[in-house]
Amino acid sequence: MDSVHTSEIAVTVNGAAHTLAVRHHWSLLDVLRDVLWLTGAKRGCDRGECGSCTVLLDGTPVNACQALAMRVEGREVLTVEGLAPAGELSPLQQAFLDEDGGQCGFCTPGFVMATRALLDDNPAPTDAQIREALSGNLCRCNAYGRILASVRAAAGRAS
Repeated sequence: MDSVHTSEIAVTVNGAAHTLAVRHHWSLLDVLRDVLWLTGAKRGCDRGECGSCTVLLDGTPVNACQALAMRVEGREVLTVEGLAPAGELSPLQQAFLDEDGGQCGFCTPGFVMATRALLDDNPAPTDAQIREALSGNLCRCNAYGRILASVRAAAGRAS
């Protein structure tokens, strides 16, 4: 890589420390998908409008397509893959499966990560709080009823 347009960053992703050479224009999504091969976060709109690329950055949901990779230096990223490091679904993921909140599955990782942030802050959210927390995520299958049921079910379990 051209050293004039790249820099080295240290970032923790799903609990593992990484030192990566990244191009200055790369997004966090580029790094996750194309460097670390973590493909749970999806490239949807690439404009921060659909939420398909939602990950947690220091516990806060962000659109990875809009987060500049250079700006995650020294920070912690949690992706949907990090919820099940041993290959077993987390209770949150299981709730989405049990309640059919996944439908086609494209938007599901983003919804799951936004839900994780919500439940970390508020383990017993109201429907209005759920809708507000997930308002940055779009489901093209229109499975919002199933997603709401999934979040309600997850709120009754440890996430």
